[in-house]
Amino acid sequence: MPRKPLGDRPMTNAERQARYRAARAVARPVIHYRRLADRRSRARRWHDAVAVLLALQAEYRAWLEALPDSLQDGATAEALQAIDQLDLDELEAIEPPRGFGRD
Repeated sequence: MPRKPLGDRPMTNAERQARYRAARAVARPVIHYRRLADRRSRARRWHDAVAVLLALQAEYRAWLEALPDSLQDGATAEALQAIDQLDLDELEAIEPPRGFGRD
């Protein structure tokens, strides 16, 4: 959805450029936000992701165990049981290949 014009009518390209140059002439600092690069190796990212999955599975298992008896037959319990029954030990056992001496 386009932004509403600041005035009665949309600005022309020349007016927009003049406004941009005037803002730069005042020398206000321009703040740019940049995400930090992930410097971890692929193998480290794999192990971290598997660790997160195992921690989440443990949280869902605890949720399933704390579920009241009245909700044991519902869709929530079925979804929690499906997550609990996933075998993530196979993922944990996988050792990703090392890559060209960079890992």
